[in-house]
Amino acid sequence: MRLFLLFAALVASPALAQQTRPAQVTPVVPGPQAQPAATVMAEPVAMMIAAFDRDGDALVSRAEFDAGLRHSFDSVDTRKTGSLGYIAFSDWSERWLGDRNTLPSPFETDRDGDNRITWDEFAARFALLFTRFDTNKDGSLSRSELLTLRPQMFDRDRRGRPMNAPAKPPRN
Repeated sequence: MRLFLLFAALVASPALAQQTRPAQVTPVVPGPQAQPAATVMAEPVAMMIAAFDRDGDALVSRAEFDAGLRHSFDSVDTRKTGSLGYIAFSDWSERWLGDRNTLPSPFETDRDGDNRITWDEFAARFALLFTRFDTNKDGSLSRSELLTLRPQMFDRDRRGRPMNAPAKPPRN
C-alpha cells in the first residue's frame, strides 16, 4: 500500500508543478455606450415628502404634507412631550430620511438653541422646505418639483478635472 501511494505521488508531482495561466481579464473601459452619470436625484427629505401622498394622485397637497409631517414627528415623540431632543431627532432622521446625518440637521431646526426641537420649530423648518420645493407656487408638490437636477460633467474625474488633463507633479 505504501508503495502504491509513493508511486501515485511521483506520477502526480509533475502535474502539480505545472503553472497555470492567469485568467484573461478584459478591462471595462467607458465608451460611447457607457451609462451616463446620474443627473436627476432626489434628496432624502424629498423622498419622504413624496411618501406623504395619500390619495395616489402623484401630488402632495399642503394638507397631506402637514398630516404626514405630524405623523412622522409623533412616531418618534412616543412620550407625547411635544419636543424631540437631538438624539430623538437623529432617530427620526434615520427612520424617515434613511440616515442619522441627513438634512435638515437638528442644529438648523432648533431655532432657540435649547437642545430641544418643538413641534412648532419642526413644522416651521419643514414649511420652508415645502416653499423651496413648490417651484410653481401652486400649493402642492409634484414629483418633478421634488427632484434635483444636477449638471452632467462630461469627461471629468471625481475631482471635477478634465480626464485628459496632465497630472500635477508631486509636491516635494
